Amino acid sequence: MRASRLLFILTTLQAKGHVTAQALADECEVSLRTIYRDVDALSAAGIPVYSVQGSSGGYRLLDGYKVRLNGLSSTEAEAIFLAGLTRQAAELGLGAAAASARAKLIAALPEAMRSGGMQSRFHFDAPAWFAEAEALDHLPVVADAVWNQRPIRMRYRGKTEDRERQVEPIGIVLKGGAWYLVAQSGGAVRTFRVSKISAIAVLEGRFDYPSTFKLEAYWAQSTRDYEVRLHPNRAEIRLSPRGLELMDALLPPYIRSGAVISEVADADGWRQVSLFVGSMTSAAAEILRFGTEAEVTGPPEFRAAMVDVVGKLAGIYGGNT
Repeated sequence: MRASRLLFILTTLQAKGHVTAQALADECEVSLRTIYRDVDALSAAGIPVYSVQGSSGGYRLLDGYKVRLNGLSSTEAEAIFLAGLTRQAAELGLGAAAASARAKLIAALPEAMRSGGMQSRFHFDAPAWFAEAEALDHLPVVADAVWNQRPIRMRYRGKTEDRERQVEPIGIVLKGGAWYLVAQSGGAVRTFRVSKISAIAVLEGRFDYPSTFKLEAYWAQSTRDYEVRLHPNRAEIRLSPRGLELMDALLPPYIRSGAVISEVADADGWRQVSLFVGSMTSAAAEILRFGTEAEVTGPPEFRAAMVDVVGKLAGIYGGNT
């Protein structure tokens, strides 16, 4: 997001004094041209940033210039990361702190940036579409335990029964509108859905946070492992030119990213495509979305599943009218 990138550039220049454009581009994971445009935008907003020529060239702020954010309390500093996630900050018990942090952040910016209405142009709507809000009565307690490294005892709803667990909470993740607790349990790191916690108690003492644990890396690997478990099978299909165009719109990202498309088309322009899929029934539902632009060629049980589904559809729609 450009607003957060501009703030990052500004605070980095203030902290380090002199930074090269390439270093900023690497940190923000954008092109040099984007950094040049961002610096121009800061200058246009009245911030005295200027370029330094020579082999050690880059950008500096005018000596003595400061954007003051030292009025933030410790709670507001924590909440600033949720300044654009109003509902999620409230769920964590940080609603008022997030609003206060946002107000101080805006007040610290030059008038040109405030009057530009940057804060009104970006809105995060994290919850998933068409989903009811989850019950999150225990989320503030979980978040506090994570932050203060306090062990918890919780009652957790499993697939078949509730179980009591004692865990060491080491992270919280918001994914697709759902909150997840990452915790050490039984000598391993596990993931728990916060809405499935029916009771919780914070225990005495503190635990040592694992020095080698990286939440972002754990979550990325956990997500990949989950996707692999959901899609253990391989399917072979033929797609028409139109079907190939529809892949981005009709297939989930994981299935799409693992697709292997033949480089050679047949006489009609159709190509062979190999896909990771889940169960044959769920895969049949995915491929039916392509209509007549797709044909399943294997394995045999997948073709049989398609024949079964299409036969049932024919029975529903093929009667006398």
